[in-house]
Amino acid sequence: MQFLSVNADCFLIELSSLEETLALYSKLQNAQLKGVKDLIPAAKTILVFFNEIETQFQALTSVISTFEIGSSLERNAQEVIIPIHYNGEDLAQVAALQGLSVADVILKHQQSVWNVAFIGFAPGFAYMSSPDHPFTDIPRLKVPRKKIPAGSLGLAGKYSGIYPKDSPGGWQLIGTTNEKMWDLERQNPALLLPGMTVHFEDVTHHPVSLSVPKQIIPTEKPSVEPVFKITAPSLQMLIQDEGRFNQTNIGVGTAGAMDLAAMHSANRIVGNPIQSAVIEVLNGGLKAKMQGSAVIAVTGARSNICVKFADGQKADFDSYQAIALDAGDEFQIQTPTAGLRNYLSIRGGFDLQPVLNSYSFDSLAVLGPEPLKVGDVLYQGHVATSNISLYETAKANLPMVGDTVELDIVMGPRTDWFDPDSIEKLCQQTWLVTNESNRVGLRLSGLSPLSRKITHELESEGTCIGALQIPPSGQPVLFMNDHPLTGGYPVIASVAKHHWDLVAQIPAGCHIKFNKIEEFKKIENGYEH
Repeated sequence: MQFLSVNADCFLIELSSLEETLALYSKLQNAQLKGVKDLIPAAKTILVFFNEIETQFQALTSVISTFEIGSSLERNAQEVIIPIHYNGEDLAQVAALQGLSVADVILKHQQSVWNVAFIGFAPGFAYMSSPDHPFTDIPRLKVPRKKIPAGSLGLAGKYSGIYPKDSPGGWQLIGTTNEKMWDLERQNPALLLPGMTVHFEDVTHHPVSLSVPKQIIPTEKPSVEPVFKITAPSLQMLIQDEGRFNQTNIGVGTAGAMDLAAMHSANRIVGNPIQSAVIEVLNGGLKAKMQGSAVIAVTGARSNICVKFADGQKADFDSYQAIALDAGDEFQIQTPTAGLRNYLSIRGGFDLQPVLNSYSFDSLAVLGPEPLKVGDVLYQGHVATSNISLYETAKANLPMVGDTVELDIVMGPRTDWFDPDSIEKLCQQTWLVTNESNRVGLRLSGLSPLSRKITHELESEGTCIGALQIPPSGQPVLFMNDHPLTGGYPVIASVAKHHWDLVAQIPAGCHIKFNKIEEFKKIENGYEH
C-alpha cells in the first residue's frame, strides 16, 4: 500500500489488486475515520477526501497504513439478475480476440458470477469484475463510438459494464438489456451499487417485452408567485448551488457553482443563506422581465446590469449590489468586460425541486434542474432571509481575453509517470485556454506537449476538481466541477483549491502559467519517497 499526494484535501491510496482495493474500501467505510468525507474506489486505488480542519494527510496515512487488508471482502448480500439479449455488434470480434466461438463467449459470460467493483464514468455505470476470470483483458475500441445506446452491455479490460444512458464510449458491445440502470424515480436511482453480486440471464431468443411508459399526471403548482420571465438568453443559464455531496457511490459527482465565492456573495447581498440556489450565467446576455417585486443581485464576472423600468426610464447598475425591481421592470446582464460567469440571486431564493438533495445542474451527468431557456418563468422561493450585505466586493484583476493567469498547483498523484523535462515544461511554458473548454474542464494547448516515461495504460482511478489530466496528445485537460469521477489518463498535478474560483472566470483565449507550490509526495511503509 502506498499513498500519493493529490491536493490539500485529498490523496490516493494505491494497492496491488482490485481485491485488495475493495477489501480496504470496505474497511474504510466501516472504520469511519475522523475527518474522512468521501471515498472513491477504482481498479487499484481509493481516492480519499478529508476535512482539513479535522485531520491531515500524514495523520490519516499513519492510521490507514496499520490496516490489515489481505484480499478478503465482506460482500453486499444483495444479488441482481439482469436479462441480456446477446446481440452486440462486437460479439464476433470479442470471440475472435478470445479464440472462442460466439456461443462460448455468451456461455462464459452468463455462467460467470460478476461483482460490482466500483461506479465511474457516468451515474449508474457499474464496473463489474468476475472472480471466475472468464476472459483475458479485452481492448477498448481504437476509435470510440460517438453514441452507444442506453442498456448496451460492453466489455473492456477485465470488466463488464452496462451503459445507463446514451453516451460515447469505446467498450466492446456484446449485448443489450431492457433493465433501467439509472432511474431517478426509484428510491435508489442506480440499479447496481459497489459490493452487489450480478448474474446475467441469456434471453436472446425469448420474446421481447416492451414496457409502456406510465401516464404522467401533472401535479398542481403550489401557490407561489412568479418573479421574472426570461426574455433573452445567455450562452448557458444553469441553476446551481454548492453541489451534490455524498453521492459518489452511485457515480454522481459534486457539480455546483464553479465560482463558489461569487455565489455566496450573491446570496449575502440579498440576505439569503449562502447555500441558496442561484442562476449561473455564462458570458452575460440574460434578459428578464419582472412579474412581481423583488430584490436581485449579480456577482462574479465584471458586468453592468442594464435596467429598463416600467415607466420607460433606464439605468445601469454595477454588479455586487442589491437592486430593487417591480413588476414590469426589465433587466439584462451585459457581456462581461472581465471574467466569464455571473451569478444571479433573488431575495427569498427560487422555488425549485431538488434532485438528489441538490438544485445543481451537472452538465456531464445531465442531472438536476434543466438549463433555463427563453420563455421560462422563475418563481419566488421561501428561504429564510436576513439583512442584506453592503460590503461584498468583486474580485480584483479578473482575467480578460489575452491575459496570462497564474495558477498554483500541487504535484501528484502521477507526477512520476512523466519524464523530468515534461515536469519542468508544465510550469515553464504558458498554456492557451481553448474554445473547447466548459464546466467539465478546460482544454489547454501548449507549444510543447508533455510526454510520459511510463506508457502503459492507467486503470481508471478517482479524480478531483482541479486535476490536470494528460491524455496521449500531451495537452492537459483541467478538470472542473462536472468532471467524471474516474479517469483513465494520468494526472500530473492539481490546481490548488484556493484558485478554483479563479479558474471559473478564465475565458477562452487566455493563457495559464502554472506555479508549483507543493512537490509530489509518495508514502510507502511509513516513509516519504
